[in-house]
Amino acid sequence: MTETATTATAPTPDLAAADPRPGFATAIALGGAAIAAVRPDQLTLPTPCDEYDVRALVGHLVAVLQRISAVAWGESPFSIPQEVVGVPDDQWRGAWAAGARQVEAAWADPAVLGRPLTLPFATLPGAVALAIYTAEVTAHTWDLAKATGQTVDWDEAIVERALATMTMALPPEVRHEAPFADPRPVADDAPMIDRFAAWMGRRP
Repeated sequence: MTETATTATAPTPDLAAADPRPGFATAIALGGAAIAAVRPDQLTLPTPCDEYDVRALVGHLVAVLQRISAVAWGESPFSIPQEVVGVPDDQWRGAWAAGARQVEAAWADPAVLGRPLTLPFATLPGAVALAIYTAEVTAHTWDLAKATGQTVDWDEAIVERALATMTMALPPEVRHEAPFADPRPVADDAPMIDRFAAWMGRRP
């Protein structure tokens, strides 16, 4: 996918009202557990994210962590590739842990939450940016779990916030600008993670 920087209006202010860092730390932990559970024979399996097989999806997730750190440090998001490659198959867990430590350091100062950060698609306050990235990591953790037959102990509150975030940040009318399919139908009483996956264009 070719990325293009664009401008956008920030989602409603309440996304910036709470500190998203604890929720993101939980999302990182869930993503790390899913990566650790991937077997070597599963790395070439397809995933619900059509661009990636399992190995490439893990590489993309690691790149997401690197990009989250880069934007917090004021670097261009395009300085980080869409996918980390060249990591030996038995070292993805370590690559994820290193990325997680990098994120923790980059976001340690609370001031970054109110600072305008340049993302690939908008310039947004740090708190809003991290809420969106929490949703992205959650979506791709779902992709990875679906592809490899894992059951994830989802944090209901974080998934609910991810759905609220992406309802505002990824409305149906902008799907042609982003690598997401149209929202899919889902029952109102479906589990929160299924409702989130359906909004992201996945089949729960």
